[in-house]
Amino acid sequence: MTTPMTKTARQSRVIDLLTRHPVHSQGELAKLLQDAGVDVTQATLSRDLVEIGAVKLRADDGSLIYAVPGEGGERIRRARTGGAETFAGRLSRIAAELLVSAEASANLVIVRTPPGAAQYLASAIDHAEWSTILGTVAGDDSILVIARDPNGGEDVAESLIGLTAGRERRS
Repeated sequence: MTTPMTKTARQSRVIDLLTRHPVHSQGELAKLLQDAGVDVTQATLSRDLVEIGAVKLRADDGSLIYAVPGEGGERIRRARTGGAETFAGRLSRIAAELLVSAEASANLVIVRTPPGAAQYLASAIDHAEWSTILGTVAGDDSILVIARDPNGGEDVAESLIGLTAGRERRS
């Protein structure tokens, strides 16, 4: 079944697919979108790629794949070319620098950061694809992390704090 999407939602899906898969052509991307229930014409897909700033980069195997720029002006390319930092590695690095505290209640975790850093850390959490995390909401210096499990907040908080000590996450 296909579902109509807004332009923003469709472009977000394109970015997500380019981040997770080495996409070599627009036809391959159109197939991935179709598999996800999004029908798109080649002309629309071409415009979307231009608008999101997608470029072709050479992967480690020598093939050309689509990639989108990193967040916040980062030069880390958001594609799995083999040479880019992984999202889990990025989260570990950012958490070690910015996470001040994490406190849980039921499935909610409040994460504290220095002023101005919450949105940056929340984005890293969202992109790390933790199956135990439903999503985040960020302010200036605090993040609300919502765990999928109604009682999973404590495990998520412990995993986030574990990142600051260089331990692997358990989620």
